[in-house]
Amino acid sequence: MINQSAIYKAEPHPDYPCEEGRYIRGNDYSPVALVIILICEPENTPKEIEALVRAGVESGAAISGTVQTANIGFEKMICNVVANPNIRYLILGGPESEGHRTGEALKALIDFGVDEKRRIKNTTALFPTLYNIPLELIERFRKQVTVVDLQFEGDPEVIRNAVWSCYQEKPVQFRNYTLFDPGAYPEPPLCGKITWKVTQPWCEPENDSERSAKQKAFELMERLKRK
Repeated sequence: MINQSAIYKAEPHPDYPCEEGRYIRGNDYSPVALVIILICEPENTPKEIEALVRAGVESGAAISGTVQTANIGFEKMICNVVANPNIRYLILGGPESEGHRTGEALKALIDFGVDEKRRIKNTTALFPTLYNIPLELIERFRKQVTVVDLQFEGDPEVIRNAVWSCYQEKPVQFRNYTLFDPGAYPEPPLCGKITWKVTQPWCEPENDSERSAKQKAFELMERLKRK
């Protein structure tokens, strides 16, 4: 551990950020990450959304970027956050996705977790399933961060004030939140990697028996191809 201004900080994992994505890396020792919901194709990202992302990293966030989906998008975000124990807040901004319900799903993930099928509980989001990462990473993410809900805020200055509040040594009031830098999460960083991608979670087998049968079918098809 290292000491910065009497607040304990930890070195992120050597591979941090572990997953690629649409983000900007900032101060590794900052206690806050910013995620802005994106509801269009990345190449058509509005300037207003880009301004919010820039405001996050320019005002001191550890990492600032966008997310679209409540499955692979969340998995990448989780992998990157748990690789840096200094991140203790996740500021959520941007609009809501009418189809994906991404903001609703993120808040539900933090509050309620996932069920036995890896589906985020208590959300109406479209396919909010986290198949590609271990449960250990999901639970660590839920314990490590607190969500600061700024959805539907379009003013970069609000984002800057929120980020500033998160890294104060003494508690400050921001909206309905009491914010300060609590220091690094007291466990080593975890480097999560998405080893395979379930891009159509509605087709995923329901249990281990079905998954085993599916694997055997794939192996049979591969043997037939080689003949």
